[in-house]
Parts: sequence; C-alpha cells; structure tokens
Amino acid sequence: MDFALSEEQKMIYEYGQSLVKQFDRAYWVDCAEHKRFPTDMYKQVAADGFVGIMVPEAHGGAGLGMLEMVLFQEGLSNVGIPLLSLVVGATMSLAPIGDHGTDAQKQKYLPAGCKGDIRFCFAITEPDAGTNTMRATTMIKDAGNGRFKLNGRKTFITDAKESDYMLVVTRNVAHTEVKKKTDGFTIVIVDTKAKGIEMHPIDVSIHMPEVQYQVFFDDVDVGPEDILGEVGKGFEILFESLNPERIILASVCTGMGRYALEKAVAYANERVVFNGPIGAYQALQHPLAKGKTEIELASLMTRKAAWLFDRRLPCGAESNMAKYSAAEAAIHAIDASLQCFGGNGFTKEYGIFDMYPMARLLRTAPLNSEMVLNYIAEHVMGLPRSY
Repeated sequence: MDFALSEEQKMIYEYGQSLVKQFDRAYWVDCAEHKRFPTDMYKQVAADGFVGIMVPEAHGGAGLGMLEMVLFQEGLSNVGIPLLSLVVGATMSLAPIGDHGTDAQKQKYLPAGCKGDIRFCFAITEPDAGTNTMRATTMIKDAGNGRFKLNGRKTFITDAKESDYMLVVTRNVAHTEVKKKTDGFTIVIVDTKAKGIEMHPIDVSIHMPEVQYQVFFDDVDVGPEDILGEVGKGFEILFESLNPERIILASVCTGMGRYALEKAVAYANERVVFNGPIGAYQALQHPLAKGKTEIELASLMTRKAAWLFDRRLPCGAESNMAKYSAAEAAIHAIDASLQCFGGNGFTKEYGIFDMYPMARLLRTAPLNSEMVLNYIAEHVMGLPRSY
C-alpha cells in the first residue's frame, strides 16, 4: 500500500477547505438546528463532481474508488461539515446501481444523481429486526403480470422524505422459509412519492441536517424495472454496501475528531488563566495528544480498508476495525477538546459540544460497537460465536 497521495487525491482531500469558504460551518449548524437539508451546499458539491465520485464516468461520475470517497468525506469533516446524506446516497445507493443496475437503471438514475438533481436514501433497518437484518419482514410478493406488491416498515431511514428514490432491502421469501438465512433477499428501487408509502419523522436529540423517518409500505407497486440485480439474490448487493458504510462513517469520525482537536489546540495556545497558556499544562496536553494519536491510527485503518475494497480484496475485518476505532477516537478527541475549553466548550459560540452527540451516535449506529467487536472476535480472531 502506497501512503503517498496523488495530486488528484490531494485535491479531493483538500476540497473541504475550498467549500467552507462558500458554505462555512455556521451554515451547516444553522441547517442542523432547523432540520433543513443543506441543499445549496449539496448542489455545489454535485456541480463540482463529488457526489458521483464512485459512479462510472460513462454515467456522469468520476469513476474513482472508495479511497477517494474516504478522502473527500474526511476532508469535509476536517472543516466541521459531516455530510451523512452522501453516505446513504452517493455511497450506498448510486455506487450499487453503477455496479449492479441494468443499462436502463443506470441511464435513469446515475447522471441525475451525480448532478444532484435527484437524491437517494437507503432503507434497511426495521423496528422488530434491528441489528438482525436476517429477520427482516418487509416483503415483495408476486402480484401477477410480472409485478410485485411491497409491504412492510422501516425505521431510522435517513432523509427518506427529502429523497426522490430509496433502495429498499426486502425479502421475497420469509426468513422462516429459507434454507440459508441469506437467501430470499431482494433490493428494490422505489419512488418515495409512490402510492402506498407513508412516512413519519423521528424526533432525535441530535442537531444534524438529516432527518430520520419511519416508513410504511402498503401494497406499493414494484415492477421488474425496479429490481436491482436479481430477485432473491439481493444479499450479495446488501453485503457489498455494509463495508462501504462502515468505511465512510469512519472517515466522518476521524474528520470530526481532527476538527475538534484543531480548535482545542488553537484555544489552548491563546487562553491564559494563571502564568501562561493553558496548553502548557500536561493535564490538557496528554488527552489532546492521545486523541490525536487515536484519530490518526483510525484514519490509517480507514484508508487501508478503502484500499482493499477498491482492489476487491476481503476488507470486512479492516472495515469493522476502522468503524470501531474511528468512533471511539472521535468521542475521545471531542471530549478532550471540551475539557480544554472548559465552560466555553458548551457554548454555541465555540461550537465544540454540538459535535459530541453525532460522534456518540456513530458508536451506536448504523452498527453498534458491541456487534462490531463480536465480528472481530469471531471472524478475525477465531473465537466462538456469541450470539
């Protein structure tokens, strides 16, 4: 693995520093406080060609890989702009359509998605299944004439109402009727405005522009043109989406940690309480230095996971380790920064505390740290399955 970045990769990584001149963190915070999607910023990101980083050039994208998406997301978060909608939209939706879609699907969705004219969300979590996706009960059933009816419900679906389309993880065979638990999955592309879809926002205690929804499907019409891949073989597509989600969220975490630490270091060098700047006190230095070390270690694992993914090599271990370590590092870095700022850290003026809830969220979602550690214990270390 070459640790040196190409000139193009450096430009991608540094893009956030340019974007923030037009759409600064105050813009993002205002959108977050009012639960308003940062449309103008998203449109600018799309116009600059970054929404379609992982989409083939033939369909309006940049034709680049996961490493470039990691650098882009990390760079945005470095300047205090974690844009989670790009995780579920660009990474988890557009990229799978580029890999598994029909020519018609690619022509219909990818160019418009890359331009920012349409947006996608990804619907997988269910209220009764939770982490155990194998027990999903959202179903598509043959309705005759080659069409299907979609019924079921999803929860914590990011930007469902604000999106134009969603990739929905369904079953065409109930989990109680399959020989292998991974059989009977089908991924469908659904118009969010289709008849039979009902959405209710979930009031979460975190300031972020993206809104979470409960989504209900009641006899939603699905045609063969809406099936991504093949009926009954959707788990392969789903599985390919899980590692990218972990990798990208890890890059968001490392960027947020860097942002908080950078603010803390600047403050600690200027703030004088007794005989000199508080940055000279080891009680503050050591937690910040530890946070910096953890962030950079997590960033390295994240880039390694992306590098492996781009070469179609096994990356489950690295993706899970990256997600776990990055979430923990972000929490520690932001917490150390808060302590450095003292009471000022909890004010809106300094803008440090509002990052903590999101970092803490990413310890729990989209896959909690306990399940990540279970994976590492079983699949990496060879310990007995615990659940």
